[in-house]
Parts: sequence; C-alpha cells; structure tokens
Amino acid sequence: DLDLSQRTIRCAATVPAESTIFEGHFPGYPLMPGVLLTESMAQTSGWLIIAMLRFTKMPFLAALKEVKFRTFVTPGQHLDVSATLAHEGSGYAVTNAAIESDGKRVCDAEITFRVVDFPNPQFVTYMKDFARKIEFPADAVS
Repeated sequence: DLDLSQRTIRCAATVPAESTIFEGHFPGYPLMPGVLLTESMAQTSGWLIIAMLRFTKMPFLAALKEVKFRTFVTPGQHLDVSATLAHEGSGYAVTNAAIESDGKRVCDAEITFRVVDFPNPQFVTYMKDFARKIEFPADAVS
C-alpha cells in the first residue's frame, strides 16, 4: 500500500518456515536476525523514497537511529512493515519505519538515507523493471 499524499508505504511479508537465515540463530530456537528486520524496514523505506522522487534519485542507507527490537520473530510469522517519510531535502531523506505482527510492534527505527542521482540510465530502467516485477503500484512507476 503506497500513499504518496500521506508519504507512507506499507507492505506485508511472511518469514519463511525454513531458511538458512536460522542456521546458528539459534539452535533449537530459530529467530529472524535483527539485521534482517532492520533491512526489511530499510528496503520498505527505500521504495517509498524512490516513489516519492518518481525514480529520479536513489536512496542509500546512511544511518540508523533509535532502533528498538521489542520481541522475537519466528519462522512462519506474518509481518506488516511500514514507513513514513519524515524529511526529504538537501540530499538526505529520513523515514520512521516499523514492523508489526498480529497488531503488536516488533521493532522500529528512524532511518536516514543519502539521496543521489542514479549512476546511469540503465540502473533506472532496471529499478523500474524490478518495481513492476514485485508489483509495485503502477502509478508510482513513471
């Protein structure tokens, strides 16, 4: 769900029942690593920024603030990932992102991105094609 007027995005994901991400994390008690929860929030935020800027600029992760992990995430768990654009300008964008499961907050963070021109036109084409592949809202892919 993408709402450019409200500067928000929401997406859903299900943690795989079995995956190599659980190897050693933890034997007999598989948990989704916090770094992957953080990456989920960053990816969701990045797509919001790309859409807000109409595929004219690309966000690169620059900083994480106030990251909080509030509970564990286990295999098969459904996740709702959301982000709101709090600031965009001067070459930076800041989002407030969160993950919830069954209506309860799993984690949240303030994420800062450096926003730069795409390195070349082929990269823009690749990102637009990928957006269509993941069924990103068509009206956001100009």
